[in-house]
Amino acid sequence: MRRFLVMGVMAVLALTGCGGGEPAAISAAGLSSAKDSTFVYLHHLDIVTDWDPASSYSNEIVAMENIYDSLTIYNPRTRRAGPRLAVAWTSSADGKTWTFTLREGVVFHTGRPVDAAAVKASVERTKRLGAGAAYIWDSVQQIVVRDPLTVEFRLKYAAPLDIIASSGYAAFVYDTHAAGSGDLGKWFQTGRDAGSGPYTVASWTKGREKELVLRAFDGYWGGWDGPHYRNVEFRVTPDPDRAYRMLLRGEASYVQRLNTQLFLRARATAGVRTIQVPSFQNLLVLFNSASGPLADVRLRKAVQKAIDYDGLITRMRGAAAPASGLVPEGLLGHVPGQRSRQDLAGAAELLAQAGYGPDGAPLRLTLTYAEGDDDEALLVRLLTDALASLNVQVEAKAMQWNDQWSRGKATDPAKRQDIFVMYWYPDYADAYSWFLNVFHSAEPVSFNLTYLKDKNLDERIDTLPSLVTSDRGAAEKAYADLQKRLVEKDAVVAVPWVSTYQRAYLGNVQGYTDNPAYSNVVFVHDLIPGG
Repeated sequence: MRRFLVMGVMAVLALTGCGGGEPAAISAAGLSSAKDSTFVYLHHLDIVTDWDPASSYSNEIVAMENIYDSLTIYNPRTRRAGPRLAVAWTSSADGKTWTFTLREGVVFHTGRPVDAAAVKASVERTKRLGAGAAYIWDSVQQIVVRDPLTVEFRLKYAAPLDIIASSGYAAFVYDTHAAGSGDLGKWFQTGRDAGSGPYTVASWTKGREKELVLRAFDGYWGGWDGPHYRNVEFRVTPDPDRAYRMLLRGEASYVQRLNTQLFLRARATAGVRTIQVPSFQNLLVLFNSASGPLADVRLRKAVQKAIDYDGLITRMRGAAAPASGLVPEGLLGHVPGQRSRQDLAGAAELLAQAGYGPDGAPLRLTLTYAEGDDDEALLVRLLTDALASLNVQVEAKAMQWNDQWSRGKATDPAKRQDIFVMYWYPDYADAYSWFLNVFHSAEPVSFNLTYLKDKNLDERIDTLPSLVTSDRGAAEKAYADLQKRLVEKDAVVAVPWVSTYQRAYLGNVQGYTDNPAYSNVVFVHDLIPGG
């Protein structure tokens, strides 16, 4: 990828606990209201990297989920799929035939109807392009239009298609005829959309702070009765201090990411609401198991043991929870009681076995992590210091994501890093996303940045969707066994924490909730702009 309904009235009061240069009070003139109804979302990264709903696989999820609809949507309270474009669905006893009944009267922003033929065309195009998270439809063998509001999916193997259809990526239903006789992919990349969601693109200026503006789609099936935000602005604000000041001035409605210090100040600030919620997102420390010194499993285990897991949780002051295995709590496959602990003596012993350590040869490792991420920087600093005490020197480099990822995917193994630090959250609410994307063999390399190539492991991963559908007990065991192998036996990954999201937003924003299956998404149509 939660949980709270927050309602409140903005109090224009003197702020306490604020440093110099900050406003003494939030200005009522700057606040969003039912009249101007613009919701301003501040993100620390660029919003859009890919406008095509078939291949989109990055930060633009925060906008796309407000522009496009999927057949279903994940409900974190019931832990099941709920209705969206589909109002009902059934599956055969063997889990290989799924029939969805569509909502009546829905239209795309282009004016064309959202019917069974449109669903079939969307999924088939996404499968054909095979980009981004298109793998979610791999089980689909055939799609049959039964009538305008009934679509049937016939699968090659059993899979939980109701949950798959709620995916944050690659599950969007869109008008495949939007470009007419033109190239639909090129048409999308100019900043146009063909969704059926509550908002449509008003403007997009790549590289600008106010990168994207959405406006209300009057024909939205969910309606516009009562107060709603009619416009949504997405602004790119990398500096958390500036983002916080914009919130205090009423120039922003919502800040997606604050550091812990600012979040604690926001909690004590009149007129600002905060929310702290668990997520499905964890931090992965991926070890190069194919080349370089960490091809030796003893050295991978030594680095695992050098991480100060408890110290990190303490220092992050609520922004993280201890991890137990690879799968966060709340997802099928989570295994309690698998928490890791620092063990420097054990690390030294493993290093010595490999000829390194305090009394052996010096070991040099390279590490890459995200530039501007204070939490990752803390991990790197503590790990670097701990390893230095064991005669292991780490050359750590903070990089922009695209540069870091490009290095990790280098065709020349000599150009790759020894340790790759990154976050992961599921494409849909199932742990399969970690195992298929991060640990399954992949050629060329994509997110398999441990560079594992193991046919037996791949076969075990490939059985997971069928097991989830047919035998959840067997699926739980399969997930537990895979985690034991990857974390303990093969030691290709360490998991220092599961992120706890810390958000801040204006007190006049009512009805905000956080859904862990859609990382960083605010479903703006569900909000109520207060006075």
